[in-house]
Amino acid sequence: MGFKSALSKVFAAFVNRELNKVRKNAVSFQQKAFTDLVHVAKDTSFGKDHQFEKINNYEDFKRLVPVHDYEDLRPYIDRVVNGEEDVLWPGKPAYLAKTSGTTSGVKYIPISKESMPEHIKAARNALLSYIHETGNSDFVDGKLIFLQGSPILAEKHGISTGRLSGIVAHHVPAYLQKNRLPSYETNCIEDWEQKVDAIVDETFNEDMRLISGIPPWCQMYFDRLSAKAGGKKIKDIFPNFKLYVYGGVNYEPYRARIEESIGFKIDSIETYPASEGFIAFQDSQKEKGLLLLVDSGIFYEFIPSEEYFNENPTRINIKDVELNKNYALIMNTSAGLWGYSIGDTVKFISKDPYRIIVTGRIKHYISAFGEHVIGEEVEHALMSVAKEEDIDVVEFTVAPQVNPSAGQLPYHEWFIEFGTAPDNLQAFAIKVDKALQNKNIYYFDLIEGNILQPLVIQSLQKDAFINYMRAEGKLGGQNKVPRLSNDRKTAEGLKSFIK
Repeated sequence: MGFKSALSKVFAAFVNRELNKVRKNAVSFQQKAFTDLVHVAKDTSFGKDHQFEKINNYEDFKRLVPVHDYEDLRPYIDRVVNGEEDVLWPGKPAYLAKTSGTTSGVKYIPISKESMPEHIKAARNALLSYIHETGNSDFVDGKLIFLQGSPILAEKHGISTGRLSGIVAHHVPAYLQKNRLPSYETNCIEDWEQKVDAIVDETFNEDMRLISGIPPWCQMYFDRLSAKAGGKKIKDIFPNFKLYVYGGVNYEPYRARIEESIGFKIDSIETYPASEGFIAFQDSQKEKGLLLLVDSGIFYEFIPSEEYFNENPTRINIKDVELNKNYALIMNTSAGLWGYSIGDTVKFISKDPYRIIVTGRIKHYISAFGEHVIGEEVEHALMSVAKEEDIDVVEFTVAPQVNPSAGQLPYHEWFIEFGTAPDNLQAFAIKVDKALQNKNIYYFDLIEGNILQPLVIQSLQKDAFINYMRAEGKLGGQNKVPRLSNDRKTAEGLKSFIK
């Protein structure tokens, strides 16, 4: 055991004691976050416009501060981007995280000097929680890789601007810098495929022990490593590789293929970072779900997902949430986002401590016929049958077909790239459809009532999703294909890849 490894265990024990205080007092930590946020921002433009000086409790806040999406907040954010101070949060933000939205085009999310350290602390504590629980700390003595966006930052009116992962790259702790790969030069390569090839060359003979990144892009990295090594498994290329860290998408549809590439069932840590704030991380290998970070400068609110599009939806804080109920996540942050709908849906699976699972996107659903099918349901339906049938699914997405051929009922159209395809695609589709009916009563009723016909699967060519993302200019980084959409934009783009 190296010096860093030994020291990390001591630090992990200390951090775990601090986390235990938070776990046991989540409601009071959230109340403090609420009070502090409102007090600090009362003299900002937003605070004055929304009478923060009159806010004494959460009921006042709900009355005076509506739920916003990016477009609602855009007049304020545009002022921030143009260099104005004291708009949403005191002073100017330290950074603007550049993201892409489906309706808003390029979005700029403010990151303040108060919120930036919380991103780093959360990522650190995720690793330390793993070390404390398992005793496995050897990975800190080897090389670590973070597949991320370019760290090159632009500037807008004196504010550094770039992708979140590129911004975070400038804040990697000094004690990890010597262990960290790829090099700065490689990380700056904009073309994703060139970048992956450069990372393969740079890491091939290194002692890689921790690898982090979004599953589909890590899979591309593993595939190219294996090809360079003449078909070897990753465990034979990196014999000390012991920990995989991921976030951004549900890992389960990718797990089997990634573990097949690696050659064994690897320990993994799920994280839930966003430009708006680091929301949760997996703090246990034994318990399901992600620990909600209630002491990180974020005050959370929740709207039952079925009420989200209502004129006056129910809006609650952490003390009133129910287990196993789907909520739209609303954030108020120490970077000046207020009543901000991040677009994600979550479900609490524990309140002692507060642990969540991410169930999908509030706008990524299918309800063309009133079925309101969500990401969690389609993923469960497909992967449960695939596991039972020993079918390898590389990637998939689902869209409604509301204008079928003459004489046909409408249906859900599934576009699936298989690693190992079913012998009988029609029989496989029937099983997946039954599984989805079992998860969603509205979908069941529509099938039973002959409003919809059972789902149709389109089997796609090898690398269909990679080629589609390349054609869209969205290959790599934090980009991902939506699991399901209420429109056919993605579906139409994939039609040319049908076998």
